[in-house]
Amino acid sequence: MRPKALYVETVIRTDLDTLWRHTQDPALHQRWDLRLAGITPVDGHFRYTSRFLGVTVDGVGVRAASRDWPDGSRTSVLRFASADPLSLISAGAGFCRCTPVPGGVRLVTGFDYGTRWGRFGRLADRVFRPVFGWMTAWSFDRLRLWLETGVAPEDQPLTAPSAARCGRTRLRDQVAAGTSS
Repeated sequence: MRPKALYVETVIRTDLDTLWRHTQDPALHQRWDLRLAGITPVDGHFRYTSRFLGVTVDGVGVRAASRDWPDGSRTSVLRFASADPLSLISAGAGFCRCTPVPGGVRLVTGFDYGTRWGRFGRLADRVFRPVFGWMTAWSFDRLRLWLETGVAPEDQPLTAPSAARCGRTRLRDQVAAGTSS
């Protein structure tokens, strides 16, 4: 059985342009995203560095598409890969969507990836994937706190952001499970 793609969403009390800039500008993005230790733009793509449990891996990514929608939302689509043999993730893709809503902007991401290391990689991903989803949600809340309070990510106590404040299941998944309100 194939694991579910990761999905995280939150609403941030800010304007669309500010949120978009903080998600798309590598210098700003790496400040709030726990999953990334560095992002460097290079000739139409970017190089990234991730650190997880003391292991540092490098990879590359490219923004495959970006679009403004008639409802006022913006979406970017990203592809990423790592040739680093220490990286569990071999390659993947995802999206970031910012949609104006009453009181702020809904930030949504969905992404999936393939693993390396064969059967061991698939087994390791059973632990890694939920942790990676938690890290994404925690990072979204860290960004929310930054934009809503003005407290820079570097100055926030580690206990200030909370992954629990973010949605981690698509609405259609909630309806299928009978948990939608």
